[in-house]
Amino acid sequence: MIRVLLADDDALVRGGLRALLAAEPGIVVVGEAANGRDAVAAARAQRPDVVVLDIRMPVQDGTSAGREIVSWPPPRPRVLVLTTFDHDEVVDDAVAAGVDGFLLKRATPEQLVAGIRTVAAGDALIAPAVTRRLLEAAARRGPADPAAVAAARLTEREAEVLRALAAGKSNAEIARAMFISLETVKSHVKSLLGKLGARDRTQAVVWAYRTGFTGR
Repeated sequence: MIRVLLADDDALVRGGLRALLAAEPGIVVVGEAANGRDAVAAARAQRPDVVVLDIRMPVQDGTSAGREIVSWPPPRPRVLVLTTFDHDEVVDDAVAAGVDGFLLKRATPEQLVAGIRTVAAGDALIAPAVTRRLLEAAARRGPADPAAVAAARLTEREAEVLRALAAGKSNAEIARAMFISLETVKSHVKSLLGKLGARDRTQAVVWAYRTGFTGR
């Protein structure tokens, strides 16, 4: 059972999300919060598997609340940002905070449910619109950085896995596509994170875009 905490300052949004998730097998809403500070407190008390977190909230914003939650030692709740905003600074702040997933509120109910299951399983999730933002931002920063890519010393398999992560593939999808076991995928991910000095999969994907690795 995936235990979910909903954090949004709009009671109607929380109610809609709660009703949606109530119909989903294997998912249960264990709490709600109307601001970032209460979200952190509820996450500490309830220890949900996933916190669905809005960005713009009173008292404490969602970005700083997410940063606080992901800093906890494992096992910690996974953080899925769900927001109306896809501006560059919002995306950059949320990604820099180390959140596990980023979806826009215009996502379909099916995409939201799939997103919750994805981050609960330990995978990272970035909405396609956000991926485009990262690509555009990388292009604005100038040419690729082949020195950084070379210095990472990724094996051919690790490079293949990183490209799949950057394309938004889950561990299970990567395993099927590469005809390897799920445990082997996890081993490759752990190894490439260490080589990149990345805290999590999201940071690895950002590195891939910002160094031009995805264009290789």
